[in-house]
Amino acid sequence: MSMDPLRFNLSAHAVRERSMTLFFLLVTAVVGVYSFFALGRAEDPNFTVRVVMVSAVWPGATASQMELQVAEPLEKRLQEVRFFDKIETTARPGRVDMKVTFEDFTPSDTLPELFYQVRKRMQDAAPGLPPGVQGPFVNDDFADVYFSLYALTAPGLPPRELVREAETLRDRFSRVDGVQKVQILGERPERVFVDVDPQQLAQLGIGPQQIAEALDAWNRLLPAGLVETSGPRLYWRVDADLADLDAIANVPLQVGERLIRLGDIAEVRRGYEDPPGYMIRAFAEEAVLIGVVLERGRNGLDVGAELAELHTELSAGLPLGMEFRQITNQREAITRSVELFQYKFLLAVLVVMLVSFASIGFRPGLIVGIAVPLTLCLTFLLMLMRGMNFDRITLGALIIALGLLVDDAIIAIEMMLVKMEEGWDRLRAAAHAWTVTAAPMLSGTLVTVIGFVPIGFARSGVGEYTGNIFWVLAFALLASWLVAVIFTPYLGVLLLKDVPRDQLAEKHGAQYQTPNYQRFRRLIQRCVQFRKTVVLATVGLFVLSIVGMQTLVQKQFFPSSDRPEVLVDVHLPEGSSIGATDALTRRIEAQLRDHPDVVSLSSYLGAGAPRFFISLNPEQPSSNFAKVVAIAQDEHGRNRIMADLQAAVDAGAYPEARVRVHRLLFGPPVVFPVEFRVVGDDPAVLREQASRLRELISGHPNVVEPHLDWGDRVPVVRLRLDPERLRAIGLTASDLSNQLQLQWGGMPVTVLRQDIRSVQLLVRGEGSELDNFADLPLRTADGRTITLSQAGLIEVASEEPVLKRYNREPYITVQADIQGAQPPNVTMSLWQQMADFRAQLPPGYRVDIGGAVEQSAKGQDSIAKVQPIMLALMLVVIMLQMRTFSGTLMVLATAPLGVIGATLALLLGNQPFGFVALLGLTGLAGILMRNTLILTKQIDDNLEAGMQRNEALVEATVQRTRPVLLTALAAVLAFVPLTFDAFWGPMAYVLIGGTLVGSLITLLFLPGLYALWFRVKPVSAAH
Repeated sequence: MSMDPLRFNLSAHAVRERSMTLFFLLVTAVVGVYSFFALGRAEDPNFTVRVVMVSAVWPGATASQMELQVAEPLEKRLQEVRFFDKIETTARPGRVDMKVTFEDFTPSDTLPELFYQVRKRMQDAAPGLPPGVQGPFVNDDFADVYFSLYALTAPGLPPRELVREAETLRDRFSRVDGVQKVQILGERPERVFVDVDPQQLAQLGIGPQQIAEALDAWNRLLPAGLVETSGPRLYWRVDADLADLDAIANVPLQVGERLIRLGDIAEVRRGYEDPPGYMIRAFAEEAVLIGVVLERGRNGLDVGAELAELHTELSAGLPLGMEFRQITNQREAITRSVELFQYKFLLAVLVVMLVSFASIGFRPGLIVGIAVPLTLCLTFLLMLMRGMNFDRITLGALIIALGLLVDDAIIAIEMMLVKMEEGWDRLRAAAHAWTVTAAPMLSGTLVTVIGFVPIGFARSGVGEYTGNIFWVLAFALLASWLVAVIFTPYLGVLLLKDVPRDQLAEKHGAQYQTPNYQRFRRLIQRCVQFRKTVVLATVGLFVLSIVGMQTLVQKQFFPSSDRPEVLVDVHLPEGSSIGATDALTRRIEAQLRDHPDVVSLSSYLGAGAPRFFISLNPEQPSSNFAKVVAIAQDEHGRNRIMADLQAAVDAGAYPEARVRVHRLLFGPPVVFPVEFRVVGDDPAVLREQASRLRELISGHPNVVEPHLDWGDRVPVVRLRLDPERLRAIGLTASDLSNQLQLQWGGMPVTVLRQDIRSVQLLVRGEGSELDNFADLPLRTADGRTITLSQAGLIEVASEEPVLKRYNREPYITVQADIQGAQPPNVTMSLWQQMADFRAQLPPGYRVDIGGAVEQSAKGQDSIAKVQPIMLALMLVVIMLQMRTFSGTLMVLATAPLGVIGATLALLLGNQPFGFVALLGLTGLAGILMRNTLILTKQIDDNLEAGMQRNEALVEATVQRTRPVLLTALAAVLAFVPLTFDAFWGPMAYVLIGGTLVGSLITLLFLPGLYALWFRVKPVSAAH
């Protein structure tokens, strides 16, 4: 087969078959515009939260019993599941919650199977749990992100009426195309109470068990048989239904020889769970929430528009007195985020085109200006085919790509201009772009794309979140190469004018003999002459930048979000009643309700808020906890709300609780920026050592309010029993527990059937004051009545209200907020400060780093594992292009030098170095190697043209000056809009600094390195 380059010259074919090229150009434009409007819109990329919750309830058990009797056997079974990473267990009196997290690299499509395995193991383990344990219950919806939350309120209306209306609204929302599920949140379980007087029961000789058996007998639904006839089958139906309060009151009780009505000795009434386990208020009113979860990959703007229209329709049809308001709206967040990024994106496109016009003239600039949108059209098509959306990650990646993809078009069009100035006609000059620049441009493009491989293939949560950076950049850069070798030559032939003969260059390279080029040539010759000084100075700057990056540049994991939510966490002392939590929360609501910047206000008592943002981690049930979410109109309003509320907290407005005012964070959920886990076996020793650690870190100037996540003991009333006495009076421990439960809490006896709800019926005693403990009447088995003090010794003791375990090891976390610094800096400073403390810990006890640093380490490790693959791929591409070991090694030597500009830019911009900045630094290595690759290829071309090595080096650098500077200028200006973004800001600074310094490295350091490497003799200025 002939290897004539023209036979495989795409550029030549493009300019010869102009009709075909124009056809594909128009098709590219049309499908690109279509793809732009067809691509979905979302605030964040699709992200899988690899977490499942397992809970169990055992009424009457202590936290220690829940930990040892329930959590221990379940944890062992959970650790058997494939891809298991960690389990965080929280045991409280009567309840245990286990958050099971799978490895970050767990494939998303395997999660349903893993959730099934969790359920299967929990079902297998349930028979082995102690009698009375309810569950375990598996919640695999814990990771659901609610697209919209709506609040249904009606002051003065019973909550059961709200719930019935909410059911109707849920059915309507579930019919919207694109909605996966709709949940009712904050429903207070309905109860029917039968309140009795223990004194009266004792006098009548009626025990609680007798009442329970009577109620169950009149309510239990049992089959009553059927009659087979020659016609229809006839079922017997017995009216055994106590759904009506009058029916409950009419239940007969046997008292001696006579029957009495239950209503004669008890009050029957409707009510709700008391005390409530979870409550929600919206706009300071009792509310029921309706949460909407979208199907994965749906266009949030389209579905959001349908939901908004339905919300308006449903609000208009509600009964009088009801209000149906939206409290979180993902559609608004998407609109705000996408529109802002599209504005920045279009601004970056305009900047790139203006730079092209100003630098290489109107017609060549117009060609570049056409090539950039064509490249983007191909990119949009590929994104649509891959199922991507316009979101925070893809739009940011497109802006980054803008600064890189313009290089190919500029190189191709500049090569045409150079050859036309040498006297070539337009067709021949256009075809020459393929023979000379296509291969090095492709190699450079592949090297740049490979530089982002660790981001695209990092097996971690942050890798999944940011992975589309790689794909968007790969699509954009490869599309830019295709446009540069196909459409750009065609446009050059179409739009460029032939150079008049009287303006043709008299000799090769005459266009590089202008005064500016002459001055720059002398500078390059100096760099070649003083090559050792240049190389040593660059190496010195590299070392200084590494030191500066480690010591002067602040570190962070992910930046804070720019969303308008203000989060207020309320922590009362452990064991506090939900009534106390409610009272304090109402005071906070009163301050926020009238704030001019608050547009939405909701409160969640007894547990955390639903996950309305991907990085929000809902807190587990606890009566002493509440979360208030206030939403402002914009970021400035949010900051004013936070400042005003924090001022009230600092002034002591809420002294009985720890009130934390904060905002959302990007990235994986992190509760506190600084966390240290003290791990050991004995809770008392843990508490002592954690308290010492808290005192130690409290002296750090950047640490704010260090505290333990648990540790305080709470009082309990303990009844010490004498078995001999109990046997003598005819009571058992079980009898005592039932009668005490009847008095303080209520005894569930049956479940009533009321339309679509099942309502628990409880028998309970009338409330007694604390000073009447000893006189509480108890009924013995033989019908006698004694007081509680006669059954045993009543004493007040203390116990652990909560116990926590991390992978089956008890631990206490020391947590803190920070000010004036970044979490990694403060954490590592404290880690060094506590070296003596860690050395003095008792055997078997240790301190682990948690918080942002722990999560950051996972993300960075996942990238580091892929970097060897990145390096191997780069070596293959560079070797195929350079074909020599020396050239390949020299290209690689420039890869890490981007840290010089990155460090300088971060310091000047006062920006932290975190995971997002790391992504930029990783990609910067590919950008620098691309420049080096193309320059060394130009040197080889000059050598093949007959130049001496010293002249080839200097002239190649001169020839690359204009495209390098133009690309750098276009890239820097394209990155500028990103510097104002909360998420992309650090990466933009890294790329701006790295690109500017990278240009100097390409034009000044590389000639010196090349001359030193190949022992090139210097060229005199006169020459």
